[in-house]
Amino acid sequence: MNPMVPRTHCRTSGAPLLVAALLLAQPVHADEGARRPGGEFVDLSIEELANIDVTSVSRRPERLQDAPASVFVITADDIRRSGARTLVEALNLAPNVQVARSSNTNAFISARGMNGTSNSPANKLLVMIDGRSVYSPLFSGTFWDEPDVMLEDVERIEVISGPGGTLWGVNAVNGVINITTRRARDTQGDLLVLRADDGGVQAAFRHGAATDGGHWRAYGKVFRLAHSELASGQPIDDDWTQGQVGWRGDWERGPERFSVNANAWRGREGQPVPGVIAAPGASTGLDDIRLHGANVTGRWEHQIDGGGSVTARAYYDTRYRRVPPTFADRVDIVDVELQHALAPAGRHSIVWGGEYRYSWDHVDNSRFVAFLPASDRQAWASLFAQDEMALRDDLRATIGARWERNPYTGAEFLPTVRLSWRATPAHAFWAAVSRTVRAPSRLDVDAYVPGAPPYLLAGGRQVRSETARVFELGYRGQAGQRVSYSVTAYRNLYDHLRTQDITPDRRAVVFGNLMAGQARGIEAWGNVQVSESWRIAAGATLLHEDFALKPGSGDLGSVMTTGRDPAYTAQLRSSHTLDEKRELELAVRRNGALGFPYVPAYTAIDARFGWRFAPGMELSVIGTNLNGSHAEYGVAPVRTEVPRTVGVKLTWQR
Repeated sequence: MNPMVPRTHCRTSGAPLLVAALLLAQPVHADEGARRPGGEFVDLSIEELANIDVTSVSRRPERLQDAPASVFVITADDIRRSGARTLVEALNLAPNVQVARSSNTNAFISARGMNGTSNSPANKLLVMIDGRSVYSPLFSGTFWDEPDVMLEDVERIEVISGPGGTLWGVNAVNGVINITTRRARDTQGDLLVLRADDGGVQAAFRHGAATDGGHWRAYGKVFRLAHSELASGQPIDDDWTQGQVGWRGDWERGPERFSVNANAWRGREGQPVPGVIAAPGASTGLDDIRLHGANVTGRWEHQIDGGGSVTARAYYDTRYRRVPPTFADRVDIVDVELQHALAPAGRHSIVWGGEYRYSWDHVDNSRFVAFLPASDRQAWASLFAQDEMALRDDLRATIGARWERNPYTGAEFLPTVRLSWRATPAHAFWAAVSRTVRAPSRLDVDAYVPGAPPYLLAGGRQVRSETARVFELGYRGQAGQRVSYSVTAYRNLYDHLRTQDITPDRRAVVFGNLMAGQARGIEAWGNVQVSESWRIAAGATLLHEDFALKPGSGDLGSVMTTGRDPAYTAQLRSSHTLDEKRELELAVRRNGALGFPYVPAYTAIDARFGWRFAPGMELSVIGTNLNGSHAEYGVAPVRTEVPRTVGVKLTWQR
């Protein structure tokens, strides 16, 4: 698809829709006792929200207030009230991750910096959907146009900023995003969602029903995003069409639970510039990217008398991506995991387990880029254990470690030590020291540019794992029944970071590990329950990064592009239930400037007005970036402006 020949383009202003919605909201006076049926989280008190169970920190349910980690929870009601169209937009709700887009389909998401380095997007963040990792073995990061869910089915998103390697494995260096969907019994009946705005259209349908001893649901969704524009107003070829279907079933038999989750998807997207894995010379005449995939996950859990459990999980995932004219990749992954949470014994709570992953992939190489060998098979194996010890009634120590073997660097050791002190029922302090790694990927080892000799880039057969030693100190507290807050300070010490270095014979460039550095910062967020029907949430981050080359490397490009993340981010969100039928959401986000390539700081204002005009029917008017379009990531000549959009969403359920 030639980017110079725009598709049909019509982007009209939706401001009158939003003005009308806000006028509808103005005469209403909030009722202190207002309640929204089905919006359970917004009706919880601050103390009750602190008691929400999270599982990503210790692999067993624990209160958010007690978790010794920097974790933010996006609830189902947060997502609904925000009016988010995609998973990427929903992650904007978490103040402890950085979310940026360079086009409709290219998103860059990280925690604590390192959001895209050395010709590759962020590769130090682990993303899971119902326990299934969605990272790509091709570059150990996430293609954010692939993982998709029906947002209405999401129960919560646990966002951990900080290392998670002990429990979740290599690549969970700077954070973990754990997306958990609702059980089938909580999504019974029918649901229809229709949405249209000046940025695209979307339709989704779900049906849930009971079966013998269990429940199931099936869904389908399709969306199309129109192409966006450069700062000059010129259309750019990044329109995106994708469809997905899925099914989930849950059964219970006494102490046992079973679940099966299956999804399949297919998409097409315009390609304004070469994708996140780019090659010189492939800059014009680009055809559309084609992608499709399917996955199935099975989970079995057995509760043991006394509070223990045994859990087994297995999944199969297949994906295909064709990025003309550079490459096409087909990957298949089988992953099996067993976990045993022992019943508490005295002052000890122990969880241990193992995981085995096997993948096989094939790359169709081109004259621009080649992965050699074109076909590869890889096996990963790991064992982990963690012991939470109650030193006193108010003092807990957590010691854990993971041994993981990967096909490139062999065995890696990922330990952590955490200490948490509950000073009072409303105030808790915690500290942690961890070591984690990012293992090499096929991009680090097998990438050759161009696709035939003589090579300019000749892989990296001697690469090592990137390592990080992380020190954290956190505080989580409540001030009365209406205010809660969390503050975390951290320091990450990185070593063996990827560089591109000239070979001794000066004939080619190879990947190496001759860069080190550090990142330090503060993350903070909180909630104020102004009234029973009005909550205000705020969050902010401060970040400082320093990186330097080691002797033997002249890779100035890596130093220039690494650690150029925003020095600060901030957000403020107001959630107001005006009465039993109407609600208003307002949000302001501020991101600092990116260093290289330079992107100016920007402010974004979002709003949503929701009206339940009939039983089971809700109409929403949603506006994003209402103060105008802005750039978020990428090189100025080819990056798109994230546009202002205003539209409507109709939800029907019974």
